[in-house]
Amino acid sequence: LGFYSSFMVSKKVEIRTLSYKEGAQAVMWSCDGSPAYEMTDIEKSERGTDIILYVDDDNKEFLEEQRIETLLKKYCRFLPVPVVFGKEQEWKDGKYVDTDKDRVINDMEPAWTRKPTDLTDEDYRKFYADLYPGIDEPLFWIHLNIDYPFKLTGILYFPKIKNNIDINRYKIQLYCNQVFVTDSVEGIVPDFLMLLQGVIDSPDIPLNVSRSYLQSDSNVKKISGYITKKVSERLQEIFNSDRKQFEEKWDDLKIFIEYGMLSDEKFYERAQKFVLLKDTEDKYYTLDEYKKLIEGNQTDKDGQLVYLYATDKEAQYSYIDTAVSRGYDVLLMNGQLDPHFIGMLEQKLEKSRFVRVDSDLIDKLIKKSDTTSNTALDEQQRDMMTSVFKSQIPAMEKSDFLVMFEPVGATAQPIVITQNEFMRRMKDMAAIQSGMAFYGELPDSYNLIVNTDHP
Repeated sequence: LGFYSSFMVSKKVEIRTLSYKEGAQAVMWSCDGSPAYEMTDIEKSERGTDIILYVDDDNKEFLEEQRIETLLKKYCRFLPVPVVFGKEQEWKDGKYVDTDKDRVINDMEPAWTRKPTDLTDEDYRKFYADLYPGIDEPLFWIHLNIDYPFKLTGILYFPKIKNNIDINRYKIQLYCNQVFVTDSVEGIVPDFLMLLQGVIDSPDIPLNVSRSYLQSDSNVKKISGYITKKVSERLQEIFNSDRKQFEEKWDDLKIFIEYGMLSDEKFYERAQKFVLLKDTEDKYYTLDEYKKLIEGNQTDKDGQLVYLYATDKEAQYSYIDTAVSRGYDVLLMNGQLDPHFIGMLEQKLEKSRFVRVDSDLIDKLIKKSDTTSNTALDEQQRDMMTSVFKSQIPAMEKSDFLVMFEPVGATAQPIVITQNEFMRRMKDMAAIQSGMAFYGELPDSYNLIVNTDHP
């Protein structure tokens, strides 16, 4: 089939070949794409094969140097035999002229075929720049090398992701014995690692079958599991050997690790040791470290550990400030996957819940006793004051305000506006998941809490 494709661009194809065996006769095979062909003896002095395409008028682009070079660089860039395309050139008498030296356009020993011990950091960065010219240096890389129970080599890079366009633009390239196959590696590489870039080379991946077969192939499943294991081991190794560097790159790494923990149970188990939580003071903690930090002060009357978080340091500043003044710590959860990540942690961590700092009064977020507040207002006063405050709330589309009265302390804010954690979370999820559109249609519900202790 590979050879037959030559007739897609040619009106005639000739093959001229001479065997290495002594006394062999050179032969020419000729065909115009029909079932008939001709075979004739010819004169040829050197062993080897020439394939000559007589390109038809509709496909003249395949005679253009730039077009040929583009195709060679895509499919033959790392072939293990030299691919010669014309002659090397030199500058002479005001113009470039051909020299006698063949121009080899491929790299026969790309970085992934060499031993990691023979490569420097600069070698890895250079290979990345060759694969993806013009983009930022990678955060980290992982050199894959396995012989049993399947053969697989490659280098995977963690890129800096600036936007969703980047994710789709640069893909992992799949090779088979250094021959480019595809950059659609779904099913071979775990879903969350599709955010990575680089090269995988394996002769053990079936290439001539449907994608559904590929995804059910036992070798492919093993390869997928191996890559997940290697990635988690490498991240753990970086975390253990240079935690400072790991923390500095956390904001870029976060999306990979959270996505992996959300989509792959085995990766979650491994990543528990190096996933980080960042607080509003820009300090980083592992899950265990953070639990130890807050369990003394942020455990409520029911024995539940309360993780306070903010999504915007500036917009939620006064709520963060109130929490910190009580000796509480506040996490910063402003990543695009954090709503899902929070939900997962609540399921995984025992007797724990996450609440945003602006979802209620701080004393109600971490309730220490069953005492009920006395607003010192009777029912008539509450009704009257409710009317007064509601009259001052500007009209806002799809927003409801419930006026409440609580004694929060004479030095606290006179008024605090909060938004129920459950309803806000449902609306956040509705923006991401189409199946929850019902919640997206509901009005935003706020509590306007009047501090009855305030002078």
